[in-house]
Amino acid sequence: MAKAKKKAKAKAKAAAKKPARKVVKLAARKPAKKAAAKKANGNGASLPRPSNKPYGQAGKALDGVRILDFTHVQSGPTCTQLLAWFGADVIKVERPGVGDITRGQLVDVKGADSLYFTMLNHNKRSITIDSKHPQGKRVLNELIKKCDVLVENFAPGALDRMGLTWEHINKLNPRMIVASVKGFGPGPYEDCKVYENVAQCAGGSASTTGFRDGPPLVTGAQIGDSGTGLHLALGIVAALYQRNRTGRGQKVLCAMQDGVLNLARVKLRDQQRLQHGPLTEYSQYGEGIPFHDTVPRAGNDSGGGQPGWILKCKGAPEDPNAYIYFITQAPVWGAICDLIGEPAWKTDPEYATPRARLPKLKKIFARIEEWTMTKSKFEVMEICNKVDIPVGPILSMKEIAEEESLRKTGTVVEVDHPKRGKYLTVGNPIKMSDSISEVKRSPLLGEHTDEILSDVLGFKAAEVAEIKNSGALSAPAKEEKAA
Repeated sequence: MAKAKKKAKAKAKAAAKKPARKVVKLAARKPAKKAAAKKANGNGASLPRPSNKPYGQAGKALDGVRILDFTHVQSGPTCTQLLAWFGADVIKVERPGVGDITRGQLVDVKGADSLYFTMLNHNKRSITIDSKHPQGKRVLNELIKKCDVLVENFAPGALDRMGLTWEHINKLNPRMIVASVKGFGPGPYEDCKVYENVAQCAGGSASTTGFRDGPPLVTGAQIGDSGTGLHLALGIVAALYQRNRTGRGQKVLCAMQDGVLNLARVKLRDQQRLQHGPLTEYSQYGEGIPFHDTVPRAGNDSGGGQPGWILKCKGAPEDPNAYIYFITQAPVWGAICDLIGEPAWKTDPEYATPRARLPKLKKIFARIEEWTMTKSKFEVMEICNKVDIPVGPILSMKEIAEEESLRKTGTVVEVDHPKRGKYLTVGNPIKMSDSISEVKRSPLLGEHTDEILSDVLGFKAAEVAEIKNSGALSAPAKEEKAA
């Protein structure tokens, strides 16, 4: 009996001790895990461990993201092409028999898609769907369920008229992000159609481009279309990131007017500065020409506050691009004087300070041009860069196309197309060390219809045949004219 009592007491002590040990261990581990998670990204959210794969071999940035691409012409396709370069699976929906209107615009190779189309639709898959056909609507609804983002740049109200309202899309897929390019945001002009040059004019770019004694000018850079497409791509990526936290999609809108204004923001800056006096870095100030109440066209004046101008080099004006942009930056004024053979200007009170030089900028640039005209634009660049004088050659599209360094970085890429052969295109302008972009040719019209129906939507062979035989994916047959 005594032995039994001793054993019972020993068991009771052990039982009493065990829970206490467990509590101590758990209490010690929990804070350690939390601290490690907080250390991971700074806000307490846990992240996957760093990949052990070499950089560039761990997949692309947007692998696993699927885009339903309802875009056409330039602004929308710019956006979706960029997402495709980052690894998104972009499914381009096109009208049967017609496709994106740019396939047939500015055609240079008979029987092949135009460069306008091919250079804006790389790395995408194409499916043709008649959105008015019941079976076409069925396919579209299934695609909405399977995709993460719908991108469109139709005319205002067109998506709603197709039956693809935000409410309908959100009901089918609450995680869907609907991204749109429009000409104007909410306001008096929101129902207006907008194209590239219209956007440049409405966004403030044209009124500030050109020479003050000439008309407003649009720029050759497609800041309305492609510029807005780039803005929209950023909005989509931000919405995808937020969805990781909220679990739901949202609408993303980029108005072309807004995009142009964002790129012309320094002119809005100058508009406000005008209220406090003349814009002293503009050449007209140095010439004694009064300012009005709006930002003027300033020719080739630098927008950064440092006087600059485009100057002739050897070969100009016979060679229309034998020019260089030259900035008379204050810190390198002495080096400029030495190069052009005017060392006295370094100490002459009439030239020694930026303020003293303002009334004489025309004379100063004329003297610098005497020097630049003795050398090629590339010689000027090489000489000036050695002494930190900021200059930039006026490069023609031919020179850019033939520049070897741009080929090596993937900024200019040669692509092979089954119908047009090899052609040059721009590559991804954004370079990432762990998401290496490759440029694949644009799709032929409806090229991937069958694989999207079967692989993405999971339709059986009989269902695919039923949908195709219904005419929902092909152009209506043309009626034969009576003889």
